[in-house]
Amino acid sequence: MDTIASLFSFITTPVSWVIVQFHKVYGALFGDDSGWAWGLSIVSLVVLIRICLIPLFVKQIKSTRNMQVLQPKMKAIQERYKNDKQRQSEEMMKLYKETGTNPLSSCLPILAQSPFFFALYHVLSSIASGKKIGAINQDLLDSARQAHIFGAPLAAKFTDSVEKLQSLDATLLDVRVVTAVMIVLMSASQFFTQRQLMTKNVDLTVKTPYMQQQKMLMYIFPVIFAVMGVNFPVGVLVYWLTTNVWTMGQQMYVINQNPTPGSKAQDAYLQRVLKTVTSRGQVRGRTQRRTVKAIVAKGPDRNDIERKFITGLSKLGLVAQEDGTVKKGEVVPEGEGAVAKRQQPKRQTKAKRQTHATAGAKDEAAAGSKTSLQKQDAPQDDKPTSAGKSASGSSRQAKSGQRKGPQRPKHPSKK
Repeated sequence: MDTIASLFSFITTPVSWVIVQFHKVYGALFGDDSGWAWGLSIVSLVVLIRICLIPLFVKQIKSTRNMQVLQPKMKAIQERYKNDKQRQSEEMMKLYKETGTNPLSSCLPILAQSPFFFALYHVLSSIASGKKIGAINQDLLDSARQAHIFGAPLAAKFTDSVEKLQSLDATLLDVRVVTAVMIVLMSASQFFTQRQLMTKNVDLTVKTPYMQQQKMLMYIFPVIFAVMGVNFPVGVLVYWLTTNVWTMGQQMYVINQNPTPGSKAQDAYLQRVLKTVTSRGQVRGRTQRRTVKAIVAKGPDRNDIERKFITGLSKLGLVAQEDGTVKKGEVVPEGEGAVAKRQQPKRQTKAKRQTHATAGAKDEAAAGSKTSLQKQDAPQDDKPTSAGKSASGSSRQAKSGQRKGPQRPKHPSKK
């Protein structure tokens, strides 16, 4: 590890200078030899580095989401050119270029942070061995060697011997308890960060091998940190625990404010937006307007969660606009208007149908008897005229479908 850390010696001077500057500030509050002064200097170094890495973190999020979307296409390319590795690589690179995706973008924050990590490790190792390094002179070196965090020196490790710990004015029990607690917290924060990413911020409609890989990393990374942590000095554990907590909080913010489309986090986010619109009658904030604008731009390509959100707006009598705002729209009451759905009559039971049929038969019989009585009461000598016969005949012809006028004689073969 010392050989790897020495490769980053070119950055040890800037890192040590930043620590010294923060130590001047915290030393005035807690004392120059206080462990809190040195510990908070390391924490402040982490915060400064992570703020500078925020643009890379944004690229990491975009790259991760693009990789999730491209997984089905990548799998299709692998199956299509499984016997031609060169063509498979060419098609993969073509796909990355067309979509603007860089697979290495997901590793950029870790790669950019690695030089600072190893530089800090090299600085703390030099303090433990009593060597001046970078901006740390002899007075600062003596002060750092006397600084303890809960009884553990900054340069002490879990695997250090009793003699070395005695030279740093510390006991084996104090160092191992402090380092063990910090290693557990470091691994737990790493696990929780990966778990909330997998359970809340993953598109549930897409099942790809990428998800299985991420699920495996959720359990592998904490084990790796635990194994490596026993060889880290206390100051490096402070650094790594701080960066894990920062990552966890940063990931939580992204999940709440900019969730992955199709994930549980997006459903919860859009429900919050819908509550805001319900209470205020408008979309609040630039982030929410940008989200609504993106949903409107998708059109028929919206997922189920986004369609549910649009339906919720329509129930409130609101329509999402292209600029991300909402306006009142006409809502047609159910059962009214030209587009109202025609209601079908309810199906009657067999007993009711038989009752109606019997009543109808009785009504027809009564009507028939009344007609016959009226015919009997009519005078017998009132015979219909020829005109009446012709009228009745014509009516019968019309009913039978025959044409008026002279009929064409039938063909002899058809007689």
